Amino acid sequence: MRSRGDTYASAGVRPAVSPVRARVAAELGWARQRLGEARDRRYMIPSLETPTQTPDRYRDVRVIKNVTVPMRDGVILAADVYSPAGAGRLPAVLIRMPYGKDRHYAMATRGKFWGRKGYHCVIQDVRGRGRSGGEWGFLENEAADGYDTLDWLAAQPWCDGNIGMAGESYYGMTQWAVAPLGHPNLRCIAPGHTACDLYDVVHPGGAFTHTTLGLWAYIMRTRRDRNPYRFDPWHLPLISSDEDAGGPSRPYKDYVEHWARDSWWEQRRLSRRHAEVTIPVLEWGGWFDLLLPGTLADWGSLMSPATGPELRSRRWLMIGPTDHAFTTLQTSRAGRLSLGGCWWPFDRVKRFFDLWLRGERNGAGTDSRVQLYSVGRDRWHGETEWPPPSAQPTRYYLHSGGRANTAGGDGALDLDPPGEEREDILLYDPEDPVCYWFTRDLWESARHLGDRREVEGRRDVLVYTSSPLERPLEVCGPIRVSLHVASSRPDTDFTAALVDVYPDGYAQLVQEGIMRARFREGCEHEVLLEPERVTRMEIDLAAASHAFACGHQVRLEVSSSSFGRWDRNLNTADRLGRGVAPATAVNRIRHDRQAPSYLVLPVVDGD
Repeated sequence: MRSRGDTYASAGVRPAVSPVRARVAAELGWARQRLGEARDRRYMIPSLETPTQTPDRYRDVRVIKNVTVPMRDGVILAADVYSPAGAGRLPAVLIRMPYGKDRHYAMATRGKFWGRKGYHCVIQDVRGRGRSGGEWGFLENEAADGYDTLDWLAAQPWCDGNIGMAGESYYGMTQWAVAPLGHPNLRCIAPGHTACDLYDVVHPGGAFTHTTLGLWAYIMRTRRDRNPYRFDPWHLPLISSDEDAGGPSRPYKDYVEHWARDSWWEQRRLSRRHAEVTIPVLEWGGWFDLLLPGTLADWGSLMSPATGPELRSRRWLMIGPTDHAFTTLQTSRAGRLSLGGCWWPFDRVKRFFDLWLRGERNGAGTDSRVQLYSVGRDRWHGETEWPPPSAQPTRYYLHSGGRANTAGGDGALDLDPPGEEREDILLYDPEDPVCYWFTRDLWESARHLGDRREVEGRRDVLVYTSSPLERPLEVCGPIRVSLHVASSRPDTDFTAALVDVYPDGYAQLVQEGIMRARFREGCEHEVLLEPERVTRMEIDLAAASHAFACGHQVRLEVSSSSFGRWDRNLNTADRLGRGVAPATAVNRIRHDRQAPSYLVLPVVDGD
């Protein structure tokens, strides 16, 4: 997905762009994107290869396009079959995806990868997308269609009956949808960059990932993607953003109408059937991926004591240095950080399949239960569980003399509990939000990590910084922030960003999170603020495995917006998604003996 920067640009206040000019720019942007995709399909994609450091079993791969696969209700789905040239009966890898097997840049490369590694690879358009018949609905048919596809695949003369499923994002969800059904030929799955409980990534902390998952839901309404450049992130009310962009979208409307966690989300929560998954699972994700919180929540569900020790012994987790779009495979960088081992997802999944589909004694079954890449140390390490038992939750307290606004203020961060200190105040105007991510593509977040000093120069950003580290500080595990706050409004947001500050002042994001005040007691129900009354609020910053180098500083930014990552809180009591009149909020952070505020880091001892 593309950023909307060339149409509705801007850091800060919304620019004055006439509707006609915006619509023309949107159509031109969409035309350029489609032209570029067509050019890539013709000239670039045929030469692309999936990164690998393992030997191929076959050199040549043949493909049969648009193979028809019948479903139980008569709908026909379309698939491409990639096979090693001259091979007979072999195990098969199934990938079921909604983005168009003919359009998605990576599908041909994945098919060739698996063919050369000695597998037949079937890449299928899910119902209602690409060349497949029927109508698409979010996770509505993936279980039954997946089962029917497995039936068809197991019956093919070139399949030896051993099938694994692979893929990331939505085509990780298609694996989780069918795995509990116990198909006799589905031997294992390897879902990546995915989430079985999508609520927490659509509405993290009660906010809305409006320009990522919201935009995705708008685009996915029809068989072919809609024009994303017509989607105006500034539009109010949010409930009609889809119509403003050209037409109603039921998936988008569902996301807005079901803002709180309710039965609609529960019906689509794939993790409620994790206990029924009895086959081996290799779950993987990326430290820079938007869906990382969901991936880690899935692992917690998979490893619940209720699943039993035998099942838990056949489940593995890997978190590596990737974002959702795998940009680090191309750049080997995330901001200033140099990343090694970026070939990791595909060769490691292949090793897993070699064990469970081919029966090779390659040691994959004895790998560390949890395998993590340490950002900043550029190395992998194994753990017995997640979070790592060696990680010690450590409080870093916020301090200031009441002037923590901007990086030039007096905000500090250390291990000492506070005494009597003045509160910090920020003025949050929804018409002028923090906009670091607004013109950057969050699906490619690693590519767009950069210097945050411009953000930290804003008066509505409170900045708390440690002294330069005398020795490296390594963190590995969940990260959270606990704040004592008050606001002049009945609702507002509080955001927190963990930042690594280099000796020259360069500031790079590690992780960030948000909490919408009305959901501070849980996302199942709303409790508005009593203006000016102090309340405690927890902000989840997901997790990290990150090493702060000697001489660097640990920094925490606290604000009330990060537009482009999350929607703007209008600071009113209006029903969410229906408000049209923003109001300015005076937000306060207390950090004194009676009401301390602190960052909790999972600190591990270095070797």
